Amino acid sequence: MKENQFEKMQKIVSTVVDILLGILVVIIIIVMGEALYSIVHEVIPLKSTESLYVLIEEVATLFILLEIILMLLRYVRDDHHIPVRYLVLISITAILRQLLLAHGGGLETLFLAGAILVLVIVLYILEHLRSFSKPEIVAKKVLEKIKAHEKEE
Repeated sequence: MKENQFEKMQKIVSTVVDILLGILVVIIIIVMGEALYSIVHEVIPLKSTESLYVLIEEVATLFILLEIILMLLRYVRDDHHIPVRYLVLISITAILRQLLLAHGGGLETLFLAGAILVLVIVLYILEHLRSFSKPEIVAKKVLEKIKAHEKEE
């Protein structure tokens, strides 16, 4: 009886989360539309170097918002699970945006580049761990090793 109540409560919470995420996606799409409107009306003429910086800032922001929408859609599609890979990719995009827009010193640029390097290494490690965790890939590698060993004999 308690399990049935727990399952009902879990479905209700899941539905509420999905609705809230849907509202969040709509809000993000509206913000993206506003940014596109701003780009077309205020930035595209590129009257000065400042407007070029604004264009780069707006485009970088659009990429981050797009990544967030894709992550939210994947979250709903994959039964409320976000792969760490998406979070790392969004972090890399955000740091790249900061790197493009930062007009700080060389040390700040070096730290941002180092942060990107660390995140890329994390992505590389995650991809290799993911390939080892899939049974079909592990089985395929084992079969390849067995066949290679049989050919040697």
